[in-house]
Amino acid sequence: MVKVVLYSGSTAIALTGGQTEFEVEADNFRRLILELERRFPGLGQHVEAHMAVAVDGEIFQDAYGLALHPGSEIGLIPKIAGG
Repeated sequence: MVKVVLYSGSTAIALTGGQTEFEVEADNFRRLILELERRFPGLGQHVEAHMAVAVDGEIFQDAYGLALHPGSEIGLIPKIAGG
């Protein structure tokens, strides 16, 4: 199990019914997205499109190939638009 923490993001929090912390069974980032989508319809897709990902405090630009380990903390943070 990995711990998922939503640091902010009203859409993501609405999709989880107000939950900001929960555990998910996933051994890689892709599986995490699929499990988020299964448990909270729309969340996996929202994370892919609109959120940055931190694993154990390290922010990743491309997390798809990333292996996750039991006890890891996954932080989901809204992306900041720039121009």
